[in-house]
Amino acid sequence: MPSLQSIRDDLAFLDDWDERYRYLIDLGKQMPPLPAEKLVEANRVQGCASQVWLVLSRDEQGRVHLLGDSDALIVKGLVALVIAIFDGATPTEIAALDAHALFAEIGLRDHLTSQRANGLASMVARIKAEAAALAP
Repeated sequence: MPSLQSIRDDLAFLDDWDERYRYLIDLGKQMPPLPAEKLVEANRVQGCASQVWLVLSRDEQGRVHLLGDSDALIVKGLVALVIAIFDGATPTEIAALDAHALFAEIGLRDHLTSQRANGLASMVARIKAEAAALAP
């Protein structure tokens, strides 16, 4: 998966939102699917119109790692973007990250339906809550 900076640079290079949507869909296609045993209700993000699953874990250095999946291509791309933002951060860093400011910076907030924007907000809230629970 590309780094967050690479994603930002690529999105800045693309002029129209049709191209940006295709880019997000391609990001989602690059993500490996979650194993079937992870596609359970406990991992499903509430508040998303599409099916979205997120799995968080913490490594020995205290960094949080994320896996995710969705049944919708564009939403899977949004999951990939959210993972790029938060993966590898500590719970403290995750609490301080303002993903919504990044979404505004790249113009994403202005180009999502209200359902997708609510789902994106639900993903961020879920990651922040679970990361806080993983804190030592």
